[in-house]
Amino acid sequence: MPLSRRPTIRSTATQTRITVVDGDSVTSRRVRVATEEPFQIRVAGHGQDPVDIAVTMRTPGADMELAAGFLFTEALISSRDEIATIRYCEPEGPAEQWYNVATVHLRRHFDPGRLQRAFYANSSCGVCGKASIDQVEITCPALEPGPSVRASVIQGLPDTARAAQVVFEATGGIHAAALFEADGTLVALREDVGRHNAMDKLVGHELLAGRLPASEGIAFLSGRASFELVQKAAVAGIPIVCAVSAPSTLAIGAARRLGMTLVGFLREGRFSVYTHPERIQLGA
Repeated sequence: MPLSRRPTIRSTATQTRITVVDGDSVTSRRVRVATEEPFQIRVAGHGQDPVDIAVTMRTPGADMELAAGFLFTEALISSRDEIATIRYCEPEGPAEQWYNVATVHLRRHFDPGRLQRAFYANSSCGVCGKASIDQVEITCPALEPGPSVRASVIQGLPDTARAAQVVFEATGGIHAAALFEADGTLVALREDVGRHNAMDKLVGHELLAGRLPASEGIAFLSGRASFELVQKAAVAGIPIVCAVSAPSTLAIGAARRLGMTLVGFLREGRFSVYTHPERIQLGA
């Protein structure tokens, strides 16, 4: 699939000077912080002008995956075959290219009437103002039985993911979403200031690689499990979602109805299974 390969000029981490107060000691030093910039996603159907779809605050990097993953998890496309190209938009005139606007060109007609709400996402809460939670859940395919996973594999996910979180190592302030095989092998990991963006980047990576649905996979989240992250994982066909922090009530309810195994508080060798524990080999 032809995608734009032009590299971004924005880094995932940016240096800034800070003042550190430690007791009576005051020092100044330079540190790296996670970069956060707006990213606009546009869609152009075959022979059509682009339509604005969403603006999200994201960490630059894997932008094409983010665009593809967002469209897929929001049910605006159903397969990678619908995508012709994904390209950054060229600025008009001498303006600097910030690589913060991308257009997804489809092989088919795109009906803007499918957009029942304006998508606006920020890095803290994800996409807000869904027209109907029930409608979102209808877009999720039925989850397959999935793998049977040893408890020890679940317990080992945080350490494996942590070792791959390069931007977190540099900044200490970024989320991660990772996909694992049933034996604990890391398939892919993506980082972003937004939890939802990290998941969309991960799903977009698997979509463009032709590996969806990920019916034998395990998703790992470095933070809490929200309804939206459960929904995005379900659309990708992921049957097991594990989070370092707590799930919300909506996330638990959605996971229960969708047939997903939802794990929370996965840390220091402990975890809690909130829904469908049958996929995890528990006990002696």
